[in-house]
Amino acid sequence: MASSADLSKGGVAVTKQNKGPPFKFLVPLLYAPVLPLIRLGLRRNPVLRDRLFTVVLAGGFLHGFYLVTDLYDIESK
Repeated sequence: MASSADLSKGGVAVTKQNKGPPFKFLVPLLYAPVLPLIRLGLRRNPVLRDRLFTVVLAGGFLHGFYLVTDLYDIESK
């Protein structure tokens, strides 16, 4: 007998369909142009510029690491 989590009304399995764009893959389109803008906009304050640039760059790497590990997790199941 199938579990209630696998089946919905009438005993038919329901799959979730994503109708929108995958926003987690579109995030680099937002933070990629921010990096040069930080360098140009904060020329007069080099300490803040370097710290902010490092934080945004680290955030980008962490986001990419999250996406890659998520893909590997899906493939292993």
